Amino acid sequence: MIFGGREYSLETGKYAKFASGAVMVRCGDTMVLVTSTADQTPKDNIDYLPLQVEYREKTAAAGKIPGGFLKREGRPRDHEILSARLIDRPIRPMIPKTWNYETQVVATIYSSEPDVEADTLAAVAASASLMISDIPFNGPVSQVSVGRINGEFVINPSHKLLADSDIFMNVAGTDTSITMVEGESKEISEETFLAALDFAHQHIRQLNDLQRELFAKAHKEKREFKGLEVPEDIAALIEDTIGEEMKEYVHRITTKKERSETRTLLNDKATTSVLEKYADSEEYDETLLKLYVSECFGKLEKKFMRNMILNESKRLDGRSLTEIRQINCEVGPLPRAHGSALFTRGETQSLTTATLGTKQDEQMIDGLLPTYTSKFMLHYNFPPFCTGETGKFGGTGRREIGHGNLAERALKNQLPNTEDFPYTIRVVSDILESNGSSSMATVCAGSLALFNAGVPVKKAVAGIAMGLIKEGDKVAVLSDILGDEDFLGDMDFKVAGTADGITACQMDIKIEGLSIDIMKAALNQAREGRMHILSKMNEVIDKPNDDISPYAPRFTSIQVPTDMIGTIIGPGGETIRSIVTETETEINIEDDGTVMIASVNKEQTDQAIAMIQGLIQKPEEGKIYKGKVKEIREGLGAFVEILPKKTGLLHISQLSYQHTENVSDMLEVGQEIEVKLLEISKDGKYRLSMKATQPRPEGLEEREERRDDYRRDDRRDSRRDDRRDSRGGDRRDSRGGDRRDSRGGGGRPPQRRRD
Repeated sequence: MIFGGREYSLETGKYAKFASGAVMVRCGDTMVLVTSTADQTPKDNIDYLPLQVEYREKTAAAGKIPGGFLKREGRPRDHEILSARLIDRPIRPMIPKTWNYETQVVATIYSSEPDVEADTLAAVAASASLMISDIPFNGPVSQVSVGRINGEFVINPSHKLLADSDIFMNVAGTDTSITMVEGESKEISEETFLAALDFAHQHIRQLNDLQRELFAKAHKEKREFKGLEVPEDIAALIEDTIGEEMKEYVHRITTKKERSETRTLLNDKATTSVLEKYADSEEYDETLLKLYVSECFGKLEKKFMRNMILNESKRLDGRSLTEIRQINCEVGPLPRAHGSALFTRGETQSLTTATLGTKQDEQMIDGLLPTYTSKFMLHYNFPPFCTGETGKFGGTGRREIGHGNLAERALKNQLPNTEDFPYTIRVVSDILESNGSSSMATVCAGSLALFNAGVPVKKAVAGIAMGLIKEGDKVAVLSDILGDEDFLGDMDFKVAGTADGITACQMDIKIEGLSIDIMKAALNQAREGRMHILSKMNEVIDKPNDDISPYAPRFTSIQVPTDMIGTIIGPGGETIRSIVTETETEINIEDDGTVMIASVNKEQTDQAIAMIQGLIQKPEEGKIYKGKVKEIREGLGAFVEILPKKTGLLHISQLSYQHTENVSDMLEVGQEIEVKLLEISKDGKYRLSMKATQPRPEGLEEREERRDDYRRDDRRDSRRDDRRDSRGGDRRDSRGGDRRDSRGGGGRPPQRRRD
């Protein structure tokens, strides 16, 4: 089919035939193979869906060889992890929760056209591969990206088009529902947001039809399986044992810690009751009975919580549906950080720092696209203690990468232009407490930290997470959801933005049939909550600080002639490295001759500027320079560097007005002295004088005048004698002289008188 102006195809039966399902999707020259495979043996006694999604890029797809020492693809990059999450989130709800076979969905990019992004193609092929496999799957579900250029929506825009787009969203859905949204925008309205979703949904249905065409031509019978089913007698026993206490606990306990403690007590009580009754049973072992208790416990808690919200408009922590938790903001709690903020909303807390760096701190992004650099990074950390638990400290998890990326998207379009603020910026959010929406707390804390760091951010940004409870015709939209409300609810809809519009969003829907009216209500309610949070933030700091931290590097810019760039850099970069080392600064030179000098010390900056200006400065005769003695040669003088890489001879006679026997009596190597440039010879050598910069001794002028007179008389007498010699001596000599003299005889030589 033709989709977005390009041929879009799904192919199976040619590649990876041992997989349960394998589909090669192609759009333009981009080709992605997605395989779906499930173990033949079920995992017993598990209460989760054992699904793993991987997205891997082969650099050969773009005609590149991997960098690094090993020259092969290594651990997945952030982009690959984010793309895997975009595939996972829409397909996971489509697989039965009771499916207990280890399942892997693997997307591999084998050919990459720069103008065709592979991640949305991989999501479609993932759904198609599950559709035709023997794995139970309630599909199809498709995914597209949406941009808007000059007011017109564009489907699956290229990277080049995205540069002019004010929207970039990935949207997934079935024929009837939007199931996943993630993206960024430049302060768009709620109406524009809904219009973008509607535009995406029209194209999603086309791709769903394409998947059904493939399914009609090739598919396997779905595998029969038996998931976890709790026997009715055990379920009844559990509800009789803890039902009333569970209902009271849901209504009464408002803090996460108390809920966790009470939940443990009730779970232990139910487990004890079940184990005692079925202790002698040969049908159930202890592990299976505990699994039954866990399953029933979750269902009971979910039922009581949802009924309370729908029927009483009361939430777990006692708030109304639209009420935002208490907010506390603090800026600058960390004295040495360039910028810092502590943002606490209810039981969720983020301690965030903003650090200003230089060009050397930019992050290099290498992948299928041409290598480029990024000047803004946001990193999100979720240590185990933030939920009161212990855990391993290892590499950054997928959840951390995903939440950090969402917060980065929310903030980045409000940052100043590089021309106005040439710093590399890194924001780090450490979650110290977590009970819902820590990614949106990161957005708020990040905005505050940037203000505190003196970054001229255009507008403050805040974020809020919305939830949904839906049972039949009863609907409740929740503002600022808790972790339990997210887990037990039907929607997690995160919206970030300024007072003037949405800058980022992330939505996951767990149910089908979510209407546009419900989504519109959620967006309007989110805007009200966002405005409330922004007002609390503005009470603490409502604009960026006027100046950056004294511990942050400061930039100084100078302009040099472009033909002097090579001189400043030097052979192999030797000259510029020596300046950087000596001044402890960072220096970057652009092709237009702009030199950026970064340092936390003004004296070091001034020293670097002086050295650079010295390199491009041309020596002038008669000018006095402050030079450094580089070498001493006794009997001759000293070689003095008056400008970088420009050295002249200071003759021993030019050291002082007094007689100098040894040069080392007056100078030493490394000594700084003032010298005057007397002459630049035709061959480019510099003749220097130190005594020309010294006061003249008394009576020196009179002695010099007499000496000059003597010299003038000498020159006059010398010229007179030269004339006599040219005429052959005195008159007799001019007539041939004495015959005796002409015959070579003796005679008295001519006399010369000297005064």
